[in-house]
Amino acid sequence: MKVGLFFGSFNPIHTGHLIIANVMVETTDLDKVWFIVSPQNPFKPSKGLLHEFDRYDMVRAAIHDNYKFDVSDIEFNLPKPSYTIHTLVHLSEKHPDKEFKVIVGEDNLDRFTHWKNYEQILKNFGLYVYPRPNTQPSELKMHPHVRMVEAPLLDISATFIRNNIRAGKSVRYLVPDAVNEMMIARKFYQ
Repeated sequence: MKVGLFFGSFNPIHTGHLIIANVMVETTDLDKVWFIVSPQNPFKPSKGLLHEFDRYDMVRAAIHDNYKFDVSDIEFNLPKPSYTIHTLVHLSEKHPDKEFKVIVGEDNLDRFTHWKNYEQILKNFGLYVYPRPNTQPSELKMHPHVRMVEAPLLDISATFIRNNIRAGKSVRYLVPDAVNEMMIARKFYQ
């Protein structure tokens, strides 16, 4: 089974994430997409980050009705900050029957050489890359273990969603209804 790993803070998960994951599982050779909720991205500040269990709950609520999606808390028990290579090695040992691919936005391609052990990620796992607006050209596009995937060009940001919530504005249609209801009930980002 081939599984695409979609890493992210998911602070909160939004419609853009779900569209990309669905395109990946429906138009490529991936059998499933696992959303890997990252407790702490080494490239992003933790300020304004909801607790990892709250973000996990939102992802679970967002994908509950799609059997091709799953959510993982694997990084919650790994050293922080979360490095993709550590998670990949851990998952490969835990699930030797699965072939893992890393799903990333094209905006990450020009910075990918700054990732810890990026050569090992490319060689042993490979990347499935979706388009992002305003990206820099990258030589990695031509790498044999990088697969460019045609997908809608989306520019929905979790920051925009959080700012709207703080301003008392609706985020309907930007997040799944179940996520919106959870954010309202638990007073997330207010």
